[in-house]
This record gives sequence, C-alpha cells and structure tokens, in this order.
Amino acid sequence: MAVRAAVLPAVGSPLEITEIELPAPGPGQVRVRLAAAGVCHSDLSLTDGTMRVPVPAVLGHEGAGTVLAVGDGVTHIAPGDAVVLNWAPSCGACHACSLGEVWLCADALSGAAAVYARTTGGTELHPGLNVAAFAEETVVAAACVLPLPDGVPLTDAALLGCAVLTGYGAVHHSARVRAGETVAVFGAGGVGLAALQAARIAGASRIVAVDVSPVKEQLARRAGATDFVVASENTPREIRALTGRQGVDAAVECAGRAVSIRAAWDSTRRGGRTTVVGIGGKDQQVTFNALEIFHWGRTLSGCVYGNSDPAEDLPVLAGHVRAGRLDLDALVTERIALDGIPAAFENMTAGKGGRALVVF
Repeated sequence: MAVRAAVLPAVGSPLEITEIELPAPGPGQVRVRLAAAGVCHSDLSLTDGTMRVPVPAVLGHEGAGTVLAVGDGVTHIAPGDAVVLNWAPSCGACHACSLGEVWLCADALSGAAAVYARTTGGTELHPGLNVAAFAEETVVAAACVLPLPDGVPLTDAALLGCAVLTGYGAVHHSARVRAGETVAVFGAGGVGLAALQAARIAGASRIVAVDVSPVKEQLARRAGATDFVVASENTPREIRALTGRQGVDAAVECAGRAVSIRAAWDSTRRGGRTTVVGIGGKDQQVTFNALEIFHWGRTLSGCVYGNSDPAEDLPVLAGHVRAGRLDLDALVTERIALDGIPAAFENMTAGKGGRALVVF
C-alpha cells in the first residue's frame, strides 16, 4: 500500500515528499497510522551528516498514532490502540541495559540499518531513527511502540516521544534539580522549552532561559522561565547577577554549540551541575584548563535521550499532562502538513520557533 512520506535521498540533499510502498507487518512488527510527528533538530542533524544513518531514509522520530495491524508475536498492543513511538528501544541484554542505563543501549539504533519500505520505483528505504514518523503510516519493531496513557491528546502525545522525554529527563534524571534550586536553560527550542517546564515542575526558585533570538522570550516565559537572557559573551555575567553573583545550581545546554556549552559551564555556581543535551558536530570543540576544573568543582555531564527509560517515564509525564503541570501545546509553534516539513527545517536552521508539529 502506498503512503506519502518525507524521504532523505542522500546526506546534504533536500527532503522529497513522495509516495512509498509499505509492506504488511511481519513477526514482531506493528503498523501505525500517524496522527502527528514533531520536527526535531535531530532530524536536521541527519540531513547534514552530524548524525549518520543509512540513506535513503524516511526521517521523523517523534510521533504518535493508532495501531492498524500487528504481526505474529506482538501481544502488548492491538489494532485500534493509541501509541507513542520510541525511537531508541533498549535491547535489555547489552552491558548498558544490564546496568539499568537503557538510554545508552548499544543496539538502540540497530533498526535504522534495516530496509523497511521502498519507493514506488523500487528503491530500498531505511527508517531513519528506527521509526520513520514523517509518513502517513509506518511499520516498526514492536519494541518501538509504547501504549499511550489515557488523558493525553493523540496529536500532542507525539511530543512525548523525544522533546519532552529529553528535556524532562535532563532536568530530573541528569541535573537532578531539587526544589528551591536555580536553573538556566540554554536554547529555547522544543527540548529547551520542555526543560523549562521540567524545572518549574521540580520547584526551581529561579529559571533563566537563554537564547540567541529575542523573539523566544514569550515562548520561554510561557514554559516557566522567570527570566530571559539574550545570548551574548556577557551571558554568564548576567546569570550570576540574577543569582546573587553565585551562578545557577544547574545549567542545561540544549543547543549543542561550543560557545553555549562553555557559557553554561561558566554560568554554573561552584559545585554546581552542567548538563549537555544538545547534539553538536565534531568541529564544536570546548576547552577547559586543569586549574578551573579543580577550583570550580563543577560536574559536566552529557545526557542522551534525557537519561530516560521511556516505558517508565511516559506514564509519569502523562500524569503531569492530566494534572495541568505539563503544557504540551506550549512547545508547539506551528502545526503543519507533511508538505511543510522542508520549510520547518529552514526555520530550525535559522533558529526560529520552538517545535513544528506535523498533523496528518
């Protein structure tokens, strides 16, 4: 059956909106009709080669929809169920999984090498980051499908698959923000806006949003920021001025740029925590001297997928949505059709908006 999808023909090439042929789900597979998919910066990183996956591929890794059919052996969901796609399923058997660090699973992206569909002309296609959510329908491994808890609108639930899990996890699992602490979030895109909300949920006393674009201030304040700073070489000094000249207890960097990682580190108080969520290229080199590492006693840590276990965290996030503590709509700057994805990529490149949501 032919469905429309956004195909990346090669690294560095523009996306092509075209029809593809999807097979019926085989053993251990699930076919899903997408309700919505978020346009994430990680998808942009696939197009320019910052992150490498086999191509040609159908991109999109943040989505939710309805199960159409299941293959043999699939028992945890059934046709008609509302589901969230999990682009990084854990294998449960590798060293990281044995330690409970499922977000570091060695085999999480193995499915991206598979051939999951073909163009109408017969060209083999790979499923981007496992789930190929930039399509009207997709076929995925059963491990990539999580039941959607009650009380979350299906279209908004797409954001739970990446932006919210990553931003919430960065604050709660990695930075471990406690009530009364001060927080700075660098980058007010989709993940950054989720991190701001997570800091508010954690009870942070002061939440500083930092972005290069002044137009992001309204979005940031709606998400929970108490202060907004336009990024510049003076950003650390401004943040220290807002925090009694101490710096924040926790800084969360969501842009993946050397300059903002360094600024986040410099904005963190002595003994504080700096968490890097953003995915930067190999050319983004950050330097520290040995004396400052000793003197400041800060912790610098990377954060993959929010250090989250989606199966455990999804019900928690749904609870926050139902209680009104987590506003998914605050992360969405525009709702677009499938044909609008290339333009949304251009906006991300230009640093505009928070999160475009493709609604099918």
